[in-house]
Amino acid sequence: MNGSDNVFGPKRWEKKQKKKYLQIDENGNTDKMLSASQELSYNNAKIWQLALFSMNNAATNLYLALMGYVTYYANGIVGLGVFILSMILTVMRVFDGITDPVIGYLLDKTEGRYGKFRPFLVVGNLLLCGSSILLFFTNHLVPKPIRLVYFVLVYAIYIIGYTFQTVVAKSGQTIITNNPKQRPLATYFDSMFIMAAYGGTALYVSNYLIPKYGSFLNPALFKEFVLTIAGISMLCTALAIVGIWQKDQKKFYDTCMHKREKVKKRDYIEILKNNKPIRMLTLASCSNQFVSMVYSHTTVGVMLFGIMMNNYSIAGLIGIVTALPTLLVVSAGIRIAQSFGQRKALILATCFAIVFQFGMAMVLLFGKINTISFIPSKINGVTVLFFITFTLLNGCKSIINNMVVPMIADCCDYEMSRSGKYVPGLMGALFSFVEKAVSAFGTAFVGIVLTIIGFDNVLPQVSDPVTDVIKWTTLFLYCGVPILGWLLTLLSMHYYSLDNKTMNKVHRKNAGIE
Repeated sequence: MNGSDNVFGPKRWEKKQKKKYLQIDENGNTDKMLSASQELSYNNAKIWQLALFSMNNAATNLYLALMGYVTYYANGIVGLGVFILSMILTVMRVFDGITDPVIGYLLDKTEGRYGKFRPFLVVGNLLLCGSSILLFFTNHLVPKPIRLVYFVLVYAIYIIGYTFQTVVAKSGQTIITNNPKQRPLATYFDSMFIMAAYGGTALYVSNYLIPKYGSFLNPALFKEFVLTIAGISMLCTALAIVGIWQKDQKKFYDTCMHKREKVKKRDYIEILKNNKPIRMLTLASCSNQFVSMVYSHTTVGVMLFGIMMNNYSIAGLIGIVTALPTLLVVSAGIRIAQSFGQRKALILATCFAIVFQFGMAMVLLFGKINTISFIPSKINGVTVLFFITFTLLNGCKSIINNMVVPMIADCCDYEMSRSGKYVPGLMGALFSFVEKAVSAFGTAFVGIVLTIIGFDNVLPQVSDPVTDVIKWTTLFLYCGVPILGWLLTLLSMHYYSLDNKTMNKVHRKNAGIE
C-alpha cells in the first residue's frame, strides 16, 4: 500500500500530498479555487475516530440483540400469544420507521453548544436503558388486563430512544470522513463490533443464562440480562461520543464552497423523487433487512441449533469460533470496496452469499448436523464443513448488512452536489423509515409461518423433538428466504449509479473544483 492509499495514517497522507490538494482552513473555507485538473482534498479521520464511532453500532445492536429475546419474555412470562405478539412487534417497527423522519429533521436543525450528534447519542441511550429495564422488570407484574397496553407503551419509548441513537449512526458518517478509501473501513469496524454484540449476547444467553436459570420462563434471567446489556451499551456509547467529539463541530458541517440551501419539510418528498441512488439503496437495504430479520430471528435460532442440532450451546459458540475468519472475509470485502467502490463490493458479497447459503442448505439437509460439536475430541467432517460454510456465509452477510451505512453518506454527498442541501439526518431518516417499514414484516412473517405450522400459543423450545415440519420450516426461513431477498438486492444494485467514478465527480463538485 503506497502513501496515497494509506487510510490508516491520514495526517501523513495529507502532508505528503499537500502541494497537490485543495487546502481547507480551520473554518472549512478554501484558500483558492483550483482548476478542474487538480485534485480535491478530503475530510480525513484518524483510525481511532472511525473505530470508536462504530461503537455506537455496538451500543444499539446490544439492545437489538436483547430485544430479539423479548418474544420469549412476552410470550412465556407476560402471557401474550405468538401471533398477537408478532403483529405487535411488526406494528411497533413500522412506528420505529415513522419516528425516523421526525427525529432526523430535528437532528438537521440542531447545531447547539454540544454539537449536532452528541446530544442525540446521550438522550437515545438513556431512553433505551430506562425503557428496557422498566419493561423486563415490571411488565409481568402489572394486572393482566393492561399488560398488553403496558408492553406497547414502554416498547414505544424504547423505539424512540433507539431512533435517537441510530439516526446518528447513519448520518454521522458524513462528518467523520468523505474519503472513498476511508468510508469502507466503517463497514469493517461495524461488522466487528456488531458481531461482538450479537455473538457475545448469544454466548452469554446460551452458555451462561440458560444453564443458570434453566429456561426462558424464569423472570430473573431477563433481569440479569437487561442490566448487563445496559451497562455495556452505556460504555460503548461513551466511546462513540469520544470518537465523534472532534468532528462534531460546525466547520465540518459546511465543507462545500457554495452556500447550503435551507432545508424544508417538503424536501423529504423532493429527495425521494429525484435522488435515485437513495431509492435503489433503500430498496436493497429493505430486502437485506427483511431477510436478516427472518434468518436471525431468535426462534429460528432455537429451531436450528436447539432442535435440529440438539445442541443450543452452539448458537453462542459459533459466533466466537468463527469471529476471526469472518473478519478476514470482511477485510477482503473492504479491500474490494477501497479499490473498486462500495457498489462493486456489495454486489460481489451478495453473489457469494447466495452461493454459500445454498451450500449451507445442502449441509443442513444431508449432513448429520446433530453430531456437530466444537469439542476438540468430537470434531468431525460435518463440523468442519459447517464451520467453513458458516464462516464464508457470515462474512458475506456482514458486508451486505453493514456496507449500506457508508453508502448512505455517498448518497448524502450526491444530494449535496445535486440540490445544494446538506441533509445527513433527513437522508438517514428517509432511508431508515422505508427500510424499517418494509423489514418490519420480517418479524410478522416468522410469526405467521410459526402459526401455520401449529405454534400459535407457545414458541418452539430447545427441548422440542425434531419433526419434518420443523426441519423444512427451518430450512425455508434460514436458507430459502435469504436467497430470494438477495436476488432482489442484486436487481436494485443494477440501477444504483454511485460507483467510484461518479463519486469522484460528486466530491469535486462539492469542493467547488467543477
